[in-house]
Amino acid sequence: MKIDFALILTLLALFTGLIWLADKFVFEKRRLAADAAAADPVLVEYAKSLFPVIFLVLMLRSFLAEPFRIPSGSMMPNLLIGDFILVNKFNYGIRLPVLNTKIVEVGAPERGDVFVFRYPGSKELGKDDPAAGTDYIKRVIGLPGDTISVEENRVSVNGVPFGYAEAGVYVGKGVSSEMTGSRIYSESLPGKSHAMLEMDGVPLGYRNNGTWMVPQGHYFAMGDNRDRSADSREWGFVPEQNVVGKAMVIWLNCSGWFCTDSFEPSRIGTKID
Repeated sequence: MKIDFALILTLLALFTGLIWLADKFVFEKRRLAADAAAADPVLVEYAKSLFPVIFLVLMLRSFLAEPFRIPSGSMMPNLLIGDFILVNKFNYGIRLPVLNTKIVEVGAPERGDVFVFRYPGSKELGKDDPAAGTDYIKRVIGLPGDTISVEENRVSVNGVPFGYAEAGVYVGKGVSSEMTGSRIYSESLPGKSHAMLEMDGVPLGYRNNGTWMVPQGHYFAMGDNRDRSADSREWGFVPEQNVVGKAMVIWLNCSGWFCTDSFEPSRIGTKID
């Protein structure tokens, strides 16, 4: 079950705000006219106390930064299961909460960005896919108008191949240990590079090869853990209206209640590139 925190915060802000305003302009005058020393009703007291806090959280979460937790290993080795990250909501434009409609143009995703978006659904089911609307995190590979070719995890954009250099063997800890032994490669995009994982011995037919033309208003997204990522190779493009924001920094890594299962302090403050 997906929980829409933006909707919950918006409804709470409206509820407490309307109670506060109704009392301020209607009921307070009647109450004080009958008894100058009358105290505010409990519901009004709660509304007055909670509305500013809820409204501030809603504004910060909607327009500046929003926290997310990494639930899968599709972005290893750069993002691990249990990473808590902050996502910049401002870089890609100011959007209305809940509706996600852009009201102020600020910028757009660039190739190589790690971004959060709402999963558009599979090619077959689209918005009827039960997972549609779930927050996903991937890397921007293709921009509107690009032609993307992928052959055995090697990417070309508009006929120009990315650069690749082997950078060692991955050794994971805890829930990330399943990828131990995978090859680490440095993937070089124009002006930017990042690490990616590739598993040895994966059957050739397992990888999604092909060529895609990115429509206007859409993006082609891939996970850094290339053999363990369901991404645009499988389910298609990310519509611009589904974009949530740009991943900025890891502020915590742990699992279990109160981090009782694991806690990795070395990841705190790690910038996401």
